[in-house]
Amino acid sequence: MTAVSALRPAGPEAVAAYVDGLARRAREVGRILSRAETAAKNRALLAIAAALEESAAALIEENRKDLEAGAAKGLDRAQLERLGIDAKRVQTMAVGLREIAALPDPVGEISGLTYRPSGIQVGRMRVPLGVIGIIYESRPNVTADAAGLCLKSGNACILRGGSEAIHSNRAIAACIRRGLEAGGLPADAVQLIETTDRAAVGALLAADEYVDIIVPRGGRSLIERVVAESRIPVIKHLDGICHVYIDDGADLAKARRIAINAKTQRYGVCNAMETLLVAAGIAPAVLPDLAALYRDKGVELRGCPETCRLVPDCVPATEADWDTEYLAPILAVRVVAGLDEAIEHIHRHGSGHTDAIVTEDYGRARRFLREVDSASVMVNASTRFADGFEYGLGAEIGISTDKLHARGPVGLEGLTTQKFIVLGDGHVRI
Repeated sequence: MTAVSALRPAGPEAVAAYVDGLARRAREVGRILSRAETAAKNRALLAIAAALEESAAALIEENRKDLEAGAAKGLDRAQLERLGIDAKRVQTMAVGLREIAALPDPVGEISGLTYRPSGIQVGRMRVPLGVIGIIYESRPNVTADAAGLCLKSGNACILRGGSEAIHSNRAIAACIRRGLEAGGLPADAVQLIETTDRAAVGALLAADEYVDIIVPRGGRSLIERVVAESRIPVIKHLDGICHVYIDDGADLAKARRIAINAKTQRYGVCNAMETLLVAAGIAPAVLPDLAALYRDKGVELRGCPETCRLVPDCVPATEADWDTEYLAPILAVRVVAGLDEAIEHIHRHGSGHTDAIVTEDYGRARRFLREVDSASVMVNASTRFADGFEYGLGAEIGISTDKLHARGPVGLEGLTTQKFIVLGDGHVRI
């Protein structure tokens, strides 16, 4: 640990000075990291993965302290599940880092190089963003994922995890520092804010002299605070109100598999389906069967009048249900006239995250892809695929529903930008 990172200050002024010191150091070492060779970055990633595996028992022990403290504070079962680390999750973190090491390095990639009439060549080079501040809750694995992605993309990062995971995050950060040093890279390329004082978030959001991008990962209240207070550009999404539309041209077997998986494979994630839309022509054939399957899995259905007619034990939906991200075994269901009404519903109530159509009609699939304005739009696939790992990006730093600068799962390329480069041979403008 450096003297700065070992400090755990008290009081707003001390916290602000502490965070400012971290950010200033990140800016300094970021220049070193931005020019690091791919081989050095990969060595560090592999060394971090090995350090996590070697320290698995210690990581689990530190996590136990967080779990005990969380239970004492009244965290619910889902929150404790997100907080937990076991041997499998340690291995998953290590595998994720090795996958990032295996990915192509985007830094330095030149594209679009063309000759101009003047004789110069003009193109674009992909470069790191600089210093990235990441603010997140609960899941300690984000510490490893975010560090790995920032490292490979040549960015220094400052990590501010939730206070409920402080012991776990410190232990993971220690492994990251060991791996960076083993790879010959500055250990301060990845820095953890070790104080749990909430003032640290505000201090990081105000560090626009040193930090280039903020990425929040967590609940709506955290993201809203970051957006409201940050002086620094933010990559984020607020809600994951994801839809699956079963068209009357759907294959019923595919529709059942996708609708069940999109909702029940995992509940507390942003790419889980929250509203099921079903074309009126196919609803009598598919909804009663789906309702039985959901009932077996303990999912509560909240439906429109036609849904309630077809599924008598369905709870009548309110208008608020169409705008709710449940993150729980609750599903809103609406029967629509067809594709036009489905697209209109998504336009009015969706969050721009992920939406899917189930259909065998090529023309309708093309219309859905073209007209639904979301970060990920799918045909005949579960919304649960909408993440960086499944898209081949390695671990993701988050999902963006913004249209600038990154959209969808944000992986290595999303953590870089492009600058123009010009190649000449003594050319002057006439």
